[in-house]
Amino acid sequence: MKYGKKYSDSLKSYERTKSYEAVEAMGLVLANAKAKFDETVELHVRLGIDPRQADQQVRGVLVLPNGTGKTKKVLVIAKGERADAAQAAGADFVGAEEMIQKIQTENWFGFDVMITTPDMMGMVGRIGRILGPKGLMPNPKSGTVTMDTAKAVAEVKAGKVEYRLDKTAIIHCPIGKKSFGTEKLMENFNALMEAIVKAKPAAAKGQYIKSVALTSTMGPGVKVNYNKI
Repeated sequence: MKYGKKYSDSLKSYERTKSYEAVEAMGLVLANAKAKFDETVELHVRLGIDPRQADQQVRGVLVLPNGTGKTKKVLVIAKGERADAAQAAGADFVGAEEMIQKIQTENWFGFDVMITTPDMMGMVGRIGRILGPKGLMPNPKSGTVTMDTAKAVAEVKAGKVEYRLDKTAIIHCPIGKKSFGTEKLMENFNALMEAIVKAKPAAAKGQYIKSVALTSTMGPGVKVNYNKI
């Protein structure tokens, strides 16, 4: 595979097969984030469990100490007081039937997160086939199906992330922007790793964490020594 000059230069700045201490790995990632925009820093964790087993799922939500650096647009499907509370909390879009219809008829997806109340799930479920593939379907486990719409909106705006295992037993999650600097990114890194460790399923056997890596949007990945995590 042929890489661009900046990427190739970045690969020469460290040993690709070596696992670095987390702070050192973070420093290398930031040094190699050479794009002209504020690159996102991502954490990738491979777990030693079988994602096909129902009792070996790893999924949760976390408000990162320093947020993600990205302002997410929130749509709330609710009525009455819950709709008013969401609006007051800073939701970008609030509505009910008319918003569902807008998504159905206009193929509108001008939002990053959908939050709804339990009583509206029947209506939202009608467009589940549209929302599901885009990862936008509200779910109680991710805190997006709730009566406390104000709290849910506030958490998303504060930098809540959802981490979940994919089919290859890897968790991919953003932990901030290059502009955050090492200290803030490490606070987010430690908070997310702690949450993943705590989420270890009771049915998990053997080595839980198989590998940890940090990367930026356009830069190469750097392996992290996970034995001390």
